[in-house]
Amino acid sequence: MITIYTVSSCTSCKKAKTWLNAHQLTYKEQNLGKEGITKEEILDILTKTENGVASIVSSKNRYAKGLGVDIEDLSVSEVIDIIMETPRILKSPILVDDKRLQVGYKEDDIRAFLPRSVRNVENAEARLRAAL
Repeated sequence: MITIYTVSSCTSCKKAKTWLNAHQLTYKEQNLGKEGITKEEILDILTKTENGVASIVSSKNRYAKGLGVDIEDLSVSEVIDIIMETPRILKSPILVDDKRLQVGYKEDDIRAFLPRSVRNVENAEARLRAAL
């Protein structure tokens, strides 16, 4: 099952949900502003990142700036505590399942959540259209 971590005002979150619905993929939405995020969920996400905290925390948004600390100067444990207290510092959307992670909405990347058989068919169709 795909979990999508969203915030209410995020247009990329809406695009991701629209894409998931169009491809009939089941997902669980978790609104970070309303429901927050647990330490276990953060650790699960972090284990799937390439660049750790930098992959998921937005140092540019108003919530991160309002903290008055440089996230890069903190330990992972301290960052996890801050994320739990202020989950809106996370980039959005964050899509995660048992194997994959995507931060933000990029249509080419979100396709990784399609079952392999569907991806193969769609890729073959795209190659055929390109050849015509």
